[in-house]
Amino acid sequence: MRLSLKHSRTGFTLIEVLATLLLLAIVMPSVMGGLALAEKVADRGRHKTVAAGLAQMEMHMILASQSWQNGGANGDFGTDWPGYAWQMAAASWPGDTLGAGLEEIDLKVTWGGAANPADSITICSMAYLRTTATSSTNGL
Repeated sequence: MRLSLKHSRTGFTLIEVLATLLLLAIVMPSVMGGLALAEKVADRGRHKTVAAGLAQMEMHMILASQSWQNGGANGDFGTDWPGYAWQMAAASWPGDTLGAGLEEIDLKVTWGGAANPADSITICSMAYLRTTATSSTNGL
């Protein structure tokens, strides 16, 4: 009669556990660095999106009120958007060879305060002074 000894294995050996821990120790810093970079890029993208929307809103207000005629202005977006500020500069457009009175308006929105002053977005527009001239008719 033959005796058969079956040896059942119900776990990991110490070598397998150590090899897994070593692999994790090598891979985890790279994975964590990648996650931190992805978070930083996503945050920067969010700030750029918000700044672009705020810039468009402010540009529309500047154009509607014709306040660009003063040449330059600056401000912030109040307590609704803390950390965001804007700066507007207007000057005669150098390409206006016909003398149409075109002005180039540059609006720069910055965020991050003194810690990150380089974070900004700039939008540009063209404008001219609208006149309210009325034409008279001869009653015909």
